[in-house]
Amino acid sequence: MSDTVKIVTETTYLYVIIDDILKSLGHRDHPACACSDSEVITTAVAAALHFGSNHCDANGFVQQTGLMPGMVEASRFSRRIHRLGELVADLFLQLGHVFKSLSESMVYRIDSFPLNSCHNIRIPRSRLFKHEQYRGRNASKRQYRRATPFYGIKVFVMTDEANRPVEYCFTPGSWAEIDGLRQMPLDLPPGSEVYLDSGFTDYWMEDELKEAENLNFWVARRKNSHRPHHPSVDFLIRHHRKPTVRRCDRDHIQRDNCPVSEKGTRCH
Repeated sequence: MSDTVKIVTETTYLYVIIDDILKSLGHRDHPACACSDSEVITTAVAAALHFGSNHCDANGFVQQTGLMPGMVEASRFSRRIHRLGELVADLFLQLGHVFKSLSESMVYRIDSFPLNSCHNIRIPRSRLFKHEQYRGRNASKRQYRRATPFYGIKVFVMTDEANRPVEYCFTPGSWAEIDGLRQMPLDLPPGSEVYLDSGFTDYWMEDELKEAENLNFWVARRKNSHRPHHPSVDFLIRHHRKPTVRRCDRDHIQRDNCPVSEKGTRCH
């Protein structure tokens, strides 16, 4: 099966699921809209899955393949997806519940990555974010033996074992990983296992989630940890703690994603 046929098939399945969920939520399109909200949201989701969050590429693809010949132009598409921001957030939670219920295993991963708004030299002229709380550091990319600074927001993503996103949240760039973890819903079935890196270490939170929700949080330990894991547990954590968002996808998002507002940054 070629890549084009695969993308067309997955986009068709996505449209059916999204349209059914919107109907179950009682959502109705405006009578004057030639392109339905289901088509707009499906195109945005397809852009995130296959086109590095580039809405223009996804827009052109659905038109050229005949999936959605009535798709609106790029500027109107951007306005439509901004207007549907809250609906897309609700829809994402619904899709997350669907993925959790369909998942055969109860293994999940949480990871974070920075979404840079501009180069450091342009921070004083930045119009997207204007506060020191958005100035953070990216520990995974180092320059001169130091964590690379960035200016923007952090995206926290929880994925299942099939690498499908089921939960997410946005935080300012200066927030630590554990602060972002506390903002996530963590709506998981009892007995689930969640694998995280050492930046999410919080002994009290691990114990509370284990006792109250029966959630097993397996956090990679630092060398000076007061509660080290057994070597076999460390091996399992390294095995399951795969990057939630691949590095090539991060670079693709950073290169092709050029929003001009804070809301646009979150929508992309």
